[in-house]
Amino acid sequence: ISDAFKVANSKTSTLISGESGTGKELLARLIHRAGARKDESMIVLNCAALTETLLEAELFGHERGAYTGAIERKIGKFELAHKGTLFLDEIAEMSTGMQAKLLRVLQEGVFYRVGGNVPIHVDVRVIAATNKDITKEVNEGRFREDLFYRLNVVQIRMPPLRERKEDIALLAQH
Repeated sequence: ISDAFKVANSKTSTLISGESGTGKELLARLIHRAGARKDESMIVLNCAALTETLLEAELFGHERGAYTGAIERKIGKFELAHKGTLFLDEIAEMSTGMQAKLLRVLQEGVFYRVGGNVPIHVDVRVIAATNKDITKEVNEGRFREDLFYRLNVVQIRMPPLRERKEDIALLAQH
């Protein structure tokens, strides 16, 4: 947790790793609330819950008529998180094509809505989380190395509860 407070006031991308159920999202919320962006939005997106097409529309939004069913403009999560924090849960579940699009936004701070041609500039702090061995995913070609280094500026490992027995009483009391 001390690492969380160390990165809270920076704009640094943070990668939180740990088994399912260890509290990665809670740690991300702590980082957001303890930092300079605490008065801005924290937007959460589970990358594993969406297909690549839906994930792109969720992250970047879409223009009216961009595809069948796009009856009105939709603001994406990056735009909603402007000046705040975007928490991308289960980042290792993202397809390599989507990883390339995410990398471009992280590098340039600019994206286009699906079906749009107007650049949208954003200032977003990204916190990502995974329950996978992300280094193994990179080595086996399932996760882009350049995106890994962009997200992994600071890495925080959330140990499972079996390694934090002193927390059991606190959690039970809460």
